[in-house]
Amino acid sequence: MMRIRRVTPAALVALALLPLPAHPQTPADPGLERLRLEIERLAPISGGTMGVGVVHLETGAEVFVNGDVPFPMASTFKVPVAVQLLTMVEAGALRMDSMITVRESDLHPGSGEISRLLNDPGVSLSVRNLMELMLLISDNSATDILLRTAGGGAAVNARLAELGIEGISVDRPTIELIADAVGVKELPPEDQRTPTAYRELQRRVTDADRAAAREAFYRDTRDTATPRGMSRLLSTIWNREALGEERASLLLDIMFRCETGAARLKGMLPPGTRVAHKTGSLGIGVTVDVGILELPGDAGHVIVAAFVKESGADTATQERAIAHVARAAYDWFVLRPGTS
Repeated sequence: MMRIRRVTPAALVALALLPLPAHPQTPADPGLERLRLEIERLAPISGGTMGVGVVHLETGAEVFVNGDVPFPMASTFKVPVAVQLLTMVEAGALRMDSMITVRESDLHPGSGEISRLLNDPGVSLSVRNLMELMLLISDNSATDILLRTAGGGAAVNARLAELGIEGISVDRPTIELIADAVGVKELPPEDQRTPTAYRELQRRVTDADRAAAREAFYRDTRDTATPRGMSRLLSTIWNREALGEERASLLLDIMFRCETGAARLKGMLPPGTRVAHKTGSLGIGVTVDVGILELPGDAGHVIVAAFVKESGADTATQERAIAHVARAAYDWFVLRPGTS
């Protein structure tokens, strides 16, 4: 007769302390690995260093190339600014129809200047008007007004931390960022930063100043994002984690109507493909486009966050690299190679 041995409490404790067997690792998807290799193959087209994040929103499948390397955000920092502003609206601390007076010192250099649209400063625009200008045509004046309204970079970064998003830092208004990038020194106080004053400072910049500023800018970690961090932010917007349904839908609607960067994420996609995105450029070898591609049928949606820095190629070439990467991601998630 077989004897049954009694298990003592001490033996049970000893068993509990034994290491558990390792959880079996899911084999890497060979198709995703092919997509990663294809992105790495395409990256040198940019003429610089390229970082890419690709995330399929419905399945969570993801690919990163230089995913944890910080890249200058340029104007893509306007997306986290918008998230902070809309968070304030949801909390009742700000209204979309709140009116803000545009002063002469608010007219800042760069893309989509309000000064091109308005005859005189002193006009008042709503938060909604300014947000549309910031995201649709990448207006830098509207952005700096809204960044101030949002509580500055510290408030934006605090909101990102609340969302658990790492790898993004918002630190300067666009006028300071651009000045640092191109070698403009010693900006006047905020209330004296008129277009005339900035143009005079820019006129004094020498070629040596510009070269030194560019090198310093690439070593600066301010106003940078990793492809992983930006992809995570876009995911929280899409999944209504950063904002509620009403505000997230508003932000995505504006991003779907973005008027800049037609040759970037959209550049090689089938005509009519909808993309909710935000572009960024600095003219010193920095070109960016981050967004969400709408795939056909039931293929879902895919984030593509594409960054280029330190490029010696012209902007059109940098844009072509981003377009190639976006098309590679689009095709992979539509055709799903290796899954048949």
